[in-house]
Amino acid sequence: MKKPPKLLLHSCCAPCSSAVLERVARQFDVTIYYYNPNIDTKFEFERRSNEIEKLRALGLKFDVITEEYKSEEYDSAVRGLENLGEGSHRCYNCYELRLRKTAKFAREHGFSHFATTLSISPHKKIAWIREIGLELEREFDVKYLDEDFKKHDGYKRSLELSRNLNLYRQNYCGCKHSKREAHDR
Repeated sequence: MKKPPKLLLHSCCAPCSSAVLERVARQFDVTIYYYNPNIDTKFEFERRSNEIEKLRALGLKFDVITEEYKSEEYDSAVRGLENLGEGSHRCYNCYELRLRKTAKFAREHGFSHFATTLSISPHKKIAWIREIGLELEREFDVKYLDEDFKKHDGYKRSLELSRNLNLYRQNYCGCKHSKREAHDR
């Protein structure tokens, strides 16, 4: 029996990961990769990380790798862009930081593919995510799973699964800047 290809799936949070995992687990041997130095506090980082375990209730097989919380990596990536709003080049740098680390890890640990759950959010710029993913595919020689997971009701399904699994669902992307912007609205 042929083994399925190995996918390293960058996870921003459990709610976004739920519907993505449900979709990709049918064709890949999935490992969730939780790397999010953009999260505003260590408490929030751990809270979101712990929620991923609730996804086991989906009955799907997957491993989880959680990287250490290092907010200074994010701060360095967005230095000088802090006052730009959600959807700005600050976000591009954040996507690039997290996807680069994912692609590098995938290459170093024998994964054939990498992807991100970021594309399920209607608040994220899929064109940027795709551009970064495809560039990193060339750089690291690991196939980028170029998928807009919000399509085919992916985002709607993530909302349903979040309710069904009682997942903590935050109202901001995670960084201190988006939290401030959400509060100011």
